[in-house]
Amino acid sequence: MENASRPLISVVVPVYGCETCLKELCSRITETVTNIPAHYEIILVNDSSPDDAWTIIKQLSKQDENIKGINFARNFGQHHAITAGLDYTNGDWIVVMDCDLQDQPEEIVTLYQKAREGYDVVFGKRTLRQDNWFKRKSSQAFYRVYDYFSGQATDHSIANFSINAKKVVMGFRRMREQNRFFPLFIKWMGYKTTSVTVEHNARKEGKSSYNIKKLITLATDAIISQSNKPLRLSIQLGFLIASASFIYAVYLFGRYFFLDETVQGWTSVMVSIFFISGLMFFNLGVLGLYIGKIFNETKGRPLYLIRETTDDYIDDYEEWS
Repeated sequence: MENASRPLISVVVPVYGCETCLKELCSRITETVTNIPAHYEIILVNDSSPDDAWTIIKQLSKQDENIKGINFARNFGQHHAITAGLDYTNGDWIVVMDCDLQDQPEEIVTLYQKAREGYDVVFGKRTLRQDNWFKRKSSQAFYRVYDYFSGQATDHSIANFSINAKKVVMGFRRMREQNRFFPLFIKWMGYKTTSVTVEHNARKEGKSSYNIKKLITLATDAIISQSNKPLRLSIQLGFLIASASFIYAVYLFGRYFFLDETVQGWTSVMVSIFFISGLMFFNLGVLGLYIGKIFNETKGRPLYLIRETTDDYIDDYEEWS
């Protein structure tokens, strides 16, 4: 049960490619949370970062016992890193944020104050995003496509930055699908959710690891894991083409038998064959994606594997993974 005077706030941070940001990040989180006032823990999940991030995490953990580190055996992805952090939190309230300081630690106060009004989840709304043009437009495109296939209305200005009540995280822990997308999972659960405008800064170090290929993969996984509408659309498309073909066949028969016209068109026949064949392969590909995802789920592999933790933070790595 939450201590009303000094709750425990856990801050989960997936770490990838932000070695030089970590010290400032932890310092600002510590200052912000202690001024709430609240007890705190910071869980840094190193997603096999290509820099020396794990060394920095171990140093920070030695300097502050409230800073805990989890080091993945290999790169599993941002949302798997968030999952690992949430699996091993102890807080009454749990904050999820990125490591690159685009999410401002000082805004945790804003999220927490809004949550205390009676909300289970409060997301940070980035009305003035400081990302480059491509990332902003690709994010908008993704959410428009996702909204169409899922039948939901989402906000492209909302990402991972949020504060969540303990019961929300407990519910999240029960969702062990391989395809993971943190904000969509939280929204699906249906807890009382709102958003509040927060400041969003430009990235201080490096560039986003989400290139066009990864963005397409993430979008495909999110849509397939949350909706079966692509399958229904492929059925509707097949029915439409079959109907059009039948009508055209009746038209050709009519010309031949009633107007005594010889039907010409070897080229049009070949084009039609290739067109239909392409659609068939497309539909088989959509079906194959769903079957492939089912195959991945039935293998029952862990969502992540932990190589080590700071100061034996986790006694049993197999509890959740």
